[in-house]
Amino acid sequence: MDATELQMLYAAGQRDFHNVDLSSASLSYVNLSGASFLRANLRHANLRWADLQQVNLRWADLRGADLSWANLEGADLRSANLKGAKMPDGTVHH
Repeated sequence: MDATELQMLYAAGQRDFHNVDLSSASLSYVNLSGASFLRANLRHANLRWADLQQVNLRWADLRGADLSWANLEGADLRSANLKGAKMPDGTVHH
């Protein structure tokens, strides 16, 4: 799945994106609030300024993702792999 397809499906009301491969996708400024990315591959994705409120990111692969200035309020990051991810506050997760 690419970023354009994801945005079209989200706009149509789909919120379940478990196991999707969005590695290296450009998703900056995208509103994905309330979606589920359980076990999704978001490795090296650009999520700068993305609205990820209440998003399920459990077990997601976010290694090397850029989450700068992303809104993660209420997001579930339990067991997500954040190694090398740039967090909203600018720190890099180790």
